[in-house]
Amino acid sequence: MSENSVNPETMADALNSVQTVNVGDTVKGEVLAIEDKQLTVGIQGTGVEGVVPLKELSTQPIEDIHEVAQVGDVMDLVIISKIGKDKENGQFLLSKRRLESKKVWDELKAKSDAGENITAPVTSVVKGGLVVNAGVRGFVPASMVADHFVEDLKQYQGQELEFKIIEIEPLDNRLILSHRAVLEAQKAEAREEIFAKIQPGDVLDGKVARLTNFGAFVDLGGVDGLVHVSQISFDHVDKPSDVLKVGQDVKVKVLNLDPERNRISLSIKDTLPEPWDGIEDKAPVDAVLTGTVRRLTNFGAFVEVLPGVEGLVHISQISHEHIGTPADVLKEGQEVQVKVLSVDPSAHRLGLSIKALTEAPEGAAEEDNSNNSRPRRSNNNGGNNRGRRNGGNGGRTSIPAEYQQDDSGFSLGDILGDALKDAGQDDK
Repeated sequence: MSENSVNPETMADALNSVQTVNVGDTVKGEVLAIEDKQLTVGIQGTGVEGVVPLKELSTQPIEDIHEVAQVGDVMDLVIISKIGKDKENGQFLLSKRRLESKKVWDELKAKSDAGENITAPVTSVVKGGLVVNAGVRGFVPASMVADHFVEDLKQYQGQELEFKIIEIEPLDNRLILSHRAVLEAQKAEAREEIFAKIQPGDVLDGKVARLTNFGAFVDLGGVDGLVHVSQISFDHVDKPSDVLKVGQDVKVKVLNLDPERNRISLSIKDTLPEPWDGIEDKAPVDAVLTGTVRRLTNFGAFVEVLPGVEGLVHISQISHEHIGTPADVLKEGQEVQVKVLSVDPSAHRLGLSIKALTEAPEGAAEEDNSNNSRPRRSNNNGGNNRGRRNGGNGGRTSIPAEYQQDDSGFSLGDILGDALKDAGQDDK
């Protein structure tokens, strides 16, 4: 046999060693050439070539194809279609991304079955939720983003968050995730620890987490407690956002714990100095103060002269002239000047006067409005005292129930002025 002759057996062996490939097969491809948008690869063991488009190279975005492939590299690929008709010179379309994706789906499915969470970055905010890159595209519905309503989801753009897998369907490329479930689980664990170690009366450090119209939610370390608007300050607060801001560090006192309803009631006000402390120095008798009318009743006006400190301006101390009710000349929210008539620190009571700061009209009788508004004796018994002697009320005007049970801290004598004294004189 000549030196140039070919051994038939060797040729047969070579032909037999050439593998045939089909769509769906996993093969190894050697990079033969690199273009801007694709790789040309030789499919090992087949003698044929194929192409890998840029978008099929990776599950991650690629800016420069040369960063992920070099001539001579060998990579695992999957055949996704045949693009040539000639059997010998036919070419195939291959993908590296789909192999990676399949591997990712397998890993995600295993984590889902095991109840494990995943961590992934938020790549975009779309209508109805967030899109995340978990190696494959995942979607987080807006209702599963947080454990409270979030008005603007854009704040999550670019953040890397922990998610629970809610639904996974690899064949449909469907991956539904929830960040809310992770937060709720974390808070449940933290709540258990918090409820075990705190009790009413404790003073804790916290951070303002959220503000609403009715109060502020304060983070105590993974668990939120509510500071009702009435517990923010001794001063009147219309809206929590007027005095607090999200992220602000605050001290709070635990008012109440309700483990069954997962509620913690807190107070910022109770950690502040008591407003009545040193009241004799802050509001001494004869001092002139500027205050705000907070409440109007039939018997007078309650005026706040210091944050958390209210005093009573009895109806007889409002004006030199007769008035039917305080509402005739005053309104809630009105700013007024008052003179301090009396101070009772232990009872948290201030007696105030508006008329003491004004001159009486010339020629006006020096007569208190208390005389004009004193309770009248009843004429049902002809003006005699038989009713009193027989166990009745003796014709005396009864005290309205709301006055008897008033929670202002003022006595009936304070409320009715000199009326009780005068009524006692009439009975003699």
